[in-house]
Amino acid sequence: MIDGLRLENPLVLAPMAGVTDLPFRRLARRDGCALAFTEMVKDCSLTRGNPRSNTILTLGEDDHPVGVQLLGSDPDLLAAAAQLAEARGADLIDLNLGCPAPKVMRNGEGAALLRDPGRITLLVESLVKAVAIPVTVKLRRGVRAGEETALEVARRAAEAGAAAVTVHGRFAAEFYSGKADWGVIARVCEAIEIPVIGNGDVTSGPEVRRLLETTGCQGVMIGRVALGRPWIFREILDYLEGRRPEPPSPEERLAMVLEQLYGLVALRGPRQGVFVMRKHAGWYVRGLPGAASLRTRLFQAATPGEMENLLRQALGGESSDLHSHRRQTHPS
Repeated sequence: MIDGLRLENPLVLAPMAGVTDLPFRRLARRDGCALAFTEMVKDCSLTRGNPRSNTILTLGEDDHPVGVQLLGSDPDLLAAAAQLAEARGADLIDLNLGCPAPKVMRNGEGAALLRDPGRITLLVESLVKAVAIPVTVKLRRGVRAGEETALEVARRAAEAGAAAVTVHGRFAAEFYSGKADWGVIARVCEAIEIPVIGNGDVTSGPEVRRLLETTGCQGVMIGRVALGRPWIFREILDYLEGRRPEPPSPEERLAMVLEQLYGLVALRGPRQGVFVMRKHAGWYVRGLPGAASLRTRLFQAATPGEMENLLRQALGGESSDLHSHRRQTHPS
């Protein structure tokens, strides 16, 4: 689907800060995600050997195909960071052209680059020359209403050698408010010949099918709906393939959350692993009776054991042997 990189289905896990680390990607893949992205990583942070960036680039043997999303605006720095990511086992490099965070845009990065198509050409060309793996870009409709630049940016990226484009149907100024415009995804599909991945307001199998059929895009990127719900990929695939989607049993859900907990402990250590897991645990218990009180207690958990006990009480069921979680989720 993407420059020789074959995907089993059209479902892609979006790069999400603080979410799409190795333990979460493993869960999403097991339930049908065909391509997963790391969290966004700053080019200079990676080239300087920042420990946080090193953690982001922790990949596993069972973690492919995987894309590394880079943030930056300097062709040489991006090229150097891409080479490091390739050496660590990345299957593709993605350039972030959509991050709407004010501090990112003030640096002339992320969505701010949508106002400078010429620079995007330079950046993509530099990345394509630097690595042997495919280079893709993820962009938004434009910076704000009245500034729709997605078509020109997508054309420039394709001409510069990008292997695919992901289009989020919102302006950067909208962040995640309002409704994503899938029309811009369709317009980009008509304008370029490389694969287009659609993104924005996709939360179910019927929406995935409608996005594919109405826009002509070849892939669909799943983002926030997967928070605390990595099995969403299985539910979508069941729908697309004519099966009745079945939610996970309490035992399955508990096994997933414990695997993620101890995967984070293996990746980051007990203290930081529990800290990162707090928000994930809060997402997993959404909708349960007493969820607000439970989230408070989860956010107070200080050790893996404390958090495990709370999750067992909340989700019930039995998981597989705890030591097997530690063994299976240790970074490769």
